[in-house]
Amino acid sequence: MMKKIFWAIAAVLLLSGCTPKEKKNTSEAGKEAAETEVAAEGKTAPDFTLNGPDGTPVSLSSLRGKYVVLDFWGTWCKWCVKGIPDMKAYYEKYEGKFEMLSIDFGDDEETWRKAIESYDMNWLHVITDKDSGEKLQELYAIEGFPTKIVVDPEGKIVHITVGEDPKFYEFLDDLFE
Repeated sequence: MMKKIFWAIAAVLLLSGCTPKEKKNTSEAGKEAAETEVAAEGKTAPDFTLNGPDGTPVSLSSLRGKYVVLDFWGTWCKWCVKGIPDMKAYYEKYEGKFEMLSIDFGDDEETWRKAIESYDMNWLHVITDKDSGEKLQELYAIEGFPTKIVVDPEGKIVHITVGEDPKFYEFLDDLFE
């Protein structure tokens, strides 16, 4: 009986994606985010600016006018890494129809840069630090990794998927075909 309960719990955790490495706390960034409206489908995606691999700031608002897939991930998340081949395939399949912005949580810069190179992820990337990560988790209500959010050219959130789910790719097919 205990084995059945264990496997049922394990299945639920696997299907829901990876969870954050640590619980959010009430830092100043977290408090500020808590006072701001949380992102949801149909609402404007909150703007943010984070540094790319070369140190250049990248902001969500700089991508306005295009569809954008926000990919909240980390190298420590097995489901995030497992989904990279599908992300690459869809980025190539719909080349020019959307921009992808992967937002790394919980990695040091060296690990993050090596992952981008070793997985050959040829799209935009930014990394969070502790404070910016907590703020984005609050603003975008990130409860598991990966989380993928599709933002339309006007900056509205049109789709949210938590976990590595084929329905995300079906949504992209419906949107771009």
